[in-house]
Amino acid sequence: MSAPTLAIVVVAAGSGTRLGHAEPKAFVPLAGRNLLEHALERIFTLAEPAHVVVVVPRSHRDEADRIARRVAGHASEHVTIVVGGATRQESVAAGVAAVPDGVDVVLIHDAARALTPTDVFERVVDRVRADGVGVIPALPVIDTIARTTPDGRVRDQVDRSELATIQTPQGFPLEAYRAAAAVASPGHTDDASVFAAAGHPVVTVAGDDAAFKVTTPWDLRRAELLLARARPAIRTGIGIDVHAYDDAQPLWLGGLYWPDEAGLAGHSDGDAIAHAVCDALLSAAGLGDIGSRFGVDDPRFADARGEVFLTATLDLVRDAGFDIVNVAVQVIAARPRFAARRHEVEALLSRLLGAPVSVAATTSDGLGFTGRREGLTAVATALLHS
Repeated sequence: MSAPTLAIVVVAAGSGTRLGHAEPKAFVPLAGRNLLEHALERIFTLAEPAHVVVVVPRSHRDEADRIARRVAGHASEHVTIVVGGATRQESVAAGVAAVPDGVDVVLIHDAARALTPTDVFERVVDRVRADGVGVIPALPVIDTIARTTPDGRVRDQVDRSELATIQTPQGFPLEAYRAAAAVASPGHTDDASVFAAAGHPVVTVAGDDAAFKVTTPWDLRRAELLLARARPAIRTGIGIDVHAYDDAQPLWLGGLYWPDEAGLAGHSDGDAIAHAVCDALLSAAGLGDIGSRFGVDDPRFADARGEVFLTATLDLVRDAGFDIVNVAVQVIAARPRFAARRHEVEALLSRLLGAPVSVAATTSDGLGFTGRREGLTAVATALLHS
């Protein structure tokens, strides 16, 4: 496969001060994911492959790398993470410098415009390639615009037919943009102005209302509601967990302690029911899996009970805008004998999740590792609604 000829620089180095967050804006949560993750998900749905350069603060470089590679999946080789500068212009320069050889078109995009549809990216790329110019997505100004005096008096109204609201991504022929940036004076807050200052033409294509910049708490809530409206009303997920028996460990299963039974080997308490339920919930919400959300290297979850994972998962699911309709679990094991405590397990899990949980158990008639009494399998399904 040939190397991409398109690069997208995602600027994610800005502060979250106006959002009321101490963390950088791109890392502020939005419906269970942060703004950067939403922005990257839309980029990776493009039909044309692109090399994606993410520009972040030094303090969040490792986190950005994990996020970008999780979103990119099998296309992780198309991702580069770089540290930004003190100004947006310096951050963009760092991102453009990291664009690999062979690229002819570069797009520069704000991670804060996290819901920008992919067709906006496509329109920008097509126009850059067709005409060799700088291209910016724009929306017509629909409100009346007035000039005012410093004390607030209206002087006159401006002809809005000549005005437009500018968005990102902004696209350019790569080498022409690099040359323009090399001679640009400091203080540019817009990429197109850097390009235009060097004498290059800049044109517009149609933007999109969804490409608004998340800057204030109102913007963040607007984005949450737009995502909820676009999301299917019902979501399903499945989770499977398998653990070997370990005679040296106590048995925790379904959130309960089972005395006089062999335990289950695992990083935490080995509670296969709880772990399968977590995976089913995360799957239904589109939030990955228990391994990516609560890694074995995270000290908070070393030797943690299943209840800890369930509670943390429930928070993620609710933050993503979902409620649990119900959960069903099937346990496949020769031991322990489950029937006597089934209702107890169901009651505990239902209380923890705030939704009905049903649990059933069966054996494998002596077949496989469960039949040989080597371990236990739990399979869970979850139904969510937004």
